[in-house]
Formats: sequence, structure tokens, C-alpha cells
Amino acid sequence: MAERATKEKYSSGNWHRKKLKQMEPDAPKPKLPVVDQVSSGGVTLRKRDAGVEVALISVGKPARWQLPKGIVDPGETPEITALREVEEEAGIKTELLQKLDTIEYWYVGNKGQQRVRFHKFVHFFLLAYISGDIGRHDWEVNEARWVEMKEAEQLLAFKSEKQMVAKASAIIAALNKA
Repeated sequence: MAERATKEKYSSGNWHRKKLKQMEPDAPKPKLPVVDQVSSGGVTLRKRDAGVEVALISVGKPARWQLPKGIVDPGETPEITALREVEEEAGIKTELLQKLDTIEYWYVGNKGQQRVRFHKFVHFFLLAYISGDIGRHDWEVNEARWVEMKEAEQLLAFKSEKQMVAKASAIIAALNKA
């Protein structure tokens, strides 16, 4: 009897329909837990004879150019995080000039052993270079370099970070007219 039931299961064609149903793209996917994540970073400016430069970092494999930023530690303000992260990732000391904006996006990643959806908020600040050597960047960074503002907008991997550099550029232009 058991042999007949097994034979019917595989010969009736119903077993594969259930499998296909599970693979359909419209089938509801299990909901991932949502985790809020807050980071902070900066558009650091340095005035040179040729114009204004911004500090960029290259991270990852394949390498991508981005602004220095990182997670806001417990008890830390976004402003302090921006100063700390720029110093760690780009090797330079800076001073805070003003807030540029906060960007928001979603991505899926791991938190420990669990797959989660991160709801990310990144505070960006306009910073002025004080001192330091950009070559003394953190181990997480492939390379750090000073780049002219227009070139930075071309090199940056993320649209939102290109927008932060454009905002910084507009602020500088407005100051130069004043």
C-alpha cells in the first residue's frame, strides 16, 4: 500500500506543482526583521591654490570611492561620530562647519547570524581640514586621497554622496559671492 501511495505521489504530477508554487516570484516571502542603523560622516574640505579639495576614501573589493562615515556609537552624537570617522578612515583632523543633510535608505545584510533589513540613516556634515596626513588612514580603507570637488562628484560610487558634495560646492559658491 505504501509503495502504491508513493508511486501515485510521483506519477500524479501534483508533487511538482507544489514545488513550482513555492518557487513562484509572486509567492509571499518571509518578512525579515527591521533594524534601524545610524551613521555619520563628512565632506571634508581643504583650500589649495588650484581650488577646493575634498577627502575621499576607497573601500571594498572591487574598490569604490566614498565619503568617510561610520556607525554612531552608543552615547555619541552624530557630530562627534563624523569627526571621529573622518580621522579614523582618512587620517585627518577636522572641525565641524555645519550639517549638510541626512540621507535614508534600506538594505539587506547580516546582524550576527541573522538576515535583517537595515533601515539606514546617514548624517553628513561639512567639515574643514585642520591637520593630519591622508596617507595615515585606517586599515579598513584601501586608499584615501584629496580630490578636486568636480572630480569627487564623478568618482563617488553613491548618488546620495555625490549630492552631498554638490551641496558643499553650492555652499562654497554662495560664500564666495558674499
